[in-house]
Amino acid sequence: MSTRVRSAFGQEWPRQASTTARSGVTRIAAVQMASGPNVEGNLNEAARLIAIAADQGAQLVALPENFAIMGVADEDKLAVREKQGEGPIQDFLSATARRHKLWLAGGSVPLESSVEHKVRNSCMVYDGQGTLVARYDKIHLFGFEMGGESYREERTIESGREVVTVDSPVGRLGLSICYDLRFPEIYRAMKEVDIILVPSAFTETTGKAHWEPLIRARAIENLAYVLAPAQGGYHVSGRETHGDSMIVDPWGVVLDRLPRGSGVVIANVNLAYLKRLRQSLPALTHRTIHQC
Repeated sequence: MSTRVRSAFGQEWPRQASTTARSGVTRIAAVQMASGPNVEGNLNEAARLIAIAADQGAQLVALPENFAIMGVADEDKLAVREKQGEGPIQDFLSATARRHKLWLAGGSVPLESSVEHKVRNSCMVYDGQGTLVARYDKIHLFGFEMGGESYREERTIESGREVVTVDSPVGRLGLSICYDLRFPEIYRAMKEVDIILVPSAFTETTGKAHWEPLIRARAIENLAYVLAPAQGGYHVSGRETHGDSMIVDPWGVVLDRLPRGSGVVIANVNLAYLKRLRQSLPALTHRTIHQC
């Protein structure tokens, strides 16, 4: 691709510029999928798409929420839940990160919880050696009733409690999942992060109305990049997810996006540009109302 993106300062960077220490520019990627009930098939598709991102020079790749399973029923994920550090989904993430020598965020993995009939919906982050370096359990659980659609994540998911950030070679990462996007206070609690991850499976109904404005708002108000991989398409359960995976810069500019179907979006992260933005508009230091 030869497409170029223009920054808020009028500077242009090629989307596929090579990653160099001298330039301080690195590459990140979001994978979009339309996962089904077969874990092995989903992992094979994820492997294919991660390889594409790696070939494009991505140092951080993020998978969507529920990348390993979108079951016919919500309870299907209970049958494939794993203990932390054990199981084929986590083995896949670790081995794939190590194989490509990149940081890999498994959008969400169903892990065992303290409640027998529930899971923790967990974003698992692995470094280039395949070591688990961060785990975030989804805090806000989606509930929605409109027309014939009904979702109640609390029936099968146990909520997390901890806000999680982690330092990486491409910057400080703030972890969140899907419905968290509607709650800006979670991102304020992260303090200053360079890249916000929002692996998602937005419904088509809510996604077409709110997905892009929410993603861009979180980027603008936190002066951070947002990396938002999503489920995008029709699923065996009959559910339709919105897709539109995107990467947004700290000025709210959409650097790359994929409206529908399986694929990869990729863009540059420039921490020097981020620093200049925060110096020019130090909104994060101008806050006068803080949580007690």
